Amino acid sequence: MIELFSDPAVWAGLLTLVVLEIVLGIDNLIFIAILAEKLPPHQRDRARVIGLSLALVMRLGLLSVISWMVTLTRPLFALGPLSFSGRDLILLFGGLFLLFKATSELHERLEGAEHQAATNPVYAGFWLVVAQIVVLDAVFSLDAVITAVGMVNDLPVMMAAVVISIGVMLLAAKPLTRFVNAHPTVVVLCLSFLLMIGLSLVAEGFGFHLPKGYLYAAIGFSILIELLNQLARRNQARQQALRPLRERTAESVLRLLGGGRRLQAAAVSDGDAHAPVDAPAFAPEERHMVSGVLSLAERTARSIMTPRSDVSWIDLEESTAAVRERLLGSPHSLLPVCRGSLDQVVGVGRATELLAALVAQGRIDEQGAHMRVPLYLPESASVTHTIDVLRKAKGQLVLVNDEYGLLKGLLTPFDVLEAIAGEFPDEDESPEIERLEAGAWRVAGTADIHQLQRMLETEGLVSEDDSYTSLAGYLLSRLGRMPAAGEVLVHDGWQMQVLDVEGQRIRAVRIELAAEGTQAQVASA
Repeated sequence: MIELFSDPAVWAGLLTLVVLEIVLGIDNLIFIAILAEKLPPHQRDRARVIGLSLALVMRLGLLSVISWMVTLTRPLFALGPLSFSGRDLILLFGGLFLLFKATSELHERLEGAEHQAATNPVYAGFWLVVAQIVVLDAVFSLDAVITAVGMVNDLPVMMAAVVISIGVMLLAAKPLTRFVNAHPTVVVLCLSFLLMIGLSLVAEGFGFHLPKGYLYAAIGFSILIELLNQLARRNQARQQALRPLRERTAESVLRLLGGGRRLQAAAVSDGDAHAPVDAPAFAPEERHMVSGVLSLAERTARSIMTPRSDVSWIDLEESTAAVRERLLGSPHSLLPVCRGSLDQVVGVGRATELLAALVAQGRIDEQGAHMRVPLYLPESASVTHTIDVLRKAKGQLVLVNDEYGLLKGLLTPFDVLEAIAGEFPDEDESPEIERLEAGAWRVAGTADIHQLQRMLETEGLVSEDDSYTSLAGYLLSRLGRMPAAGEVLVHDGWQMQVLDVEGQRIRAVRIELAAEGTQAQVASA
């Protein structure tokens, strides 16, 4: 025995045979990986070990009766010009089984049967899977043993090669199985390999020899193409990962919500124009609210606040009668109390308490118990931080300042709700977005650009750098000047016509679907 393994030729033959045994065992290993996936997770490793152990036992057993193996090539019977030996019958029935099993597995995956039962998976019986592994082991073991017999004359060398190759396959079984099952296209590719191998076994069973080189060349080329495909997907995933996770998640959720003019147009353009478009699972109002929630964290306090021009406030320098009239006519429960201008805030008070102090004392005392210390927030603060501040304010409004300390507006929890669900006009206000007819709206220049973009189900209206927050700001940004009444701007199929301009303020705009073929440009009406 020592003399045998001291021969360099024996070591060269052993190494070559080990490599060939591993190559011949890869298809067996792939099929074991696919079959083991049908078992519960805690049984898969055990099935792999049993399957490969049975392959080792079979190969060693077949090598032990090598003299009987030689007789398997002798014809047993003939059908016309074709004669069949024991080896031919094993290859024939093994190939047919391989074709049947690979075809059924492909059908199951292509028909999506696995996904339909994903919520309540039904696993195959352990010993049923092991029995299938045994049948495949018999076929592949015969091929491997015949290869060993044809290459090496020494039985110990054959057995050593088989043991080493099975050991390598045991180590590679779990990583290979994990990789195969994590990539559905690889599973389909492996099943296609098994179809090719099954076809070659059937052909050899009928006496038609297919050179293994052609078979392995086709498999190798397919693996190379799949490798390039996996690299392309990995690079694509890496590029996607550069985008913020929140942005990708929000985009995916909004795509699942469905509906919308853009999505329906795409569906019609891809198919029959008369084909029915599936009704979305969510109503437009629901989609708008979900979109509002998903985009909330990306917005600033400036984009949801009540602007300075719309703030109701109390001026202590006005007459008592004027202050009393203002308190009685205000629909708001909390009001900033100022001296002379909004930039001179002395406190915040409840309208009822301020009115009671005015009636009782004839004036509003800056140091009275009815006066609350104002809370300030920079206009660049995120909405999530704003919500935390409002929560701690315990029902009090928050004043919003710019970087120079000038008051830009105020915030209440109601403003956050409007950013999500849309506008809730006060008693003294008219809706900023008013529907005129099908596909046409009258929109105030102060309308929230985020809400307008959600309503129109378009993109590109919202400023990327938060330089404007209203429809008027968008028009001024696009035009670079104050538009005149009647001017028209087209954006993504929507025509925006300025209806009313007062001084340096855009008061109203008409928005409707643009006529087909209208170019995205500015024109004078």
